[in-house]
Amino acid sequence: MGRGRVELKRIENKINRQVTFSKRRNGLLKKAYELSVLCDAEVALIIFSSRGKLYEFGSVGHLLGEDLGPLSVKELQQLERQLESALSQARQRKTQLMMDKMEELRKKERHLGEINKQLKEQLEAEGAAMRALQGSWCSDNAAVSSNPFHLQPSHFQGTDDGPTLHIGYQQFAPPEAGENNLMLNWVP
Repeated sequence: MGRGRVELKRIENKINRQVTFSKRRNGLLKKAYELSVLCDAEVALIIFSSRGKLYEFGSVGHLLGEDLGPLSVKELQQLERQLESALSQARQRKTQLMMDKMEELRKKERHLGEINKQLKEQLEAEGAAMRALQGSWCSDNAAVSSNPFHLQPSHFQGTDDGPTLHIGYQQFAPPEAGENNLMLNWVP
């Protein structure tokens, strides 16, 4: 029982895509080798991964510099032009990949810079709000301590007694001449 046909579309999962690439690349290299041996054919296979890594197979060693002795000068010049052309294309592709990666990194840098700027502004705004709140709290405490009629916390003297309300100055000072110190005690 054979497998069904696989729908040919890009594999979205990065790990699955890499595993499939590795398996199929090895299968292609094996098939190229088998074809060259079984059919006595000259086979060349070049594969570039998505990251630009090169995988190659050649059944004839001209690309490796072997068996160049029987070639004429004209054939060697043609081979040299082909190699220079292939090298130029490989360099152009490499340069393009590097430029694309650099642009991608620049965009990422700008994006992270914007996020950093927003976070800094947010932090500064929150700090200013906290300072304003502390300033307000400090001024409120100063106003409360200077207010002779502020409420003090209640104190429980026992389980049956209720809270006590004290209205008046915080510190007891003997009345000086011409000063009125008012102290009211309320006990329910």
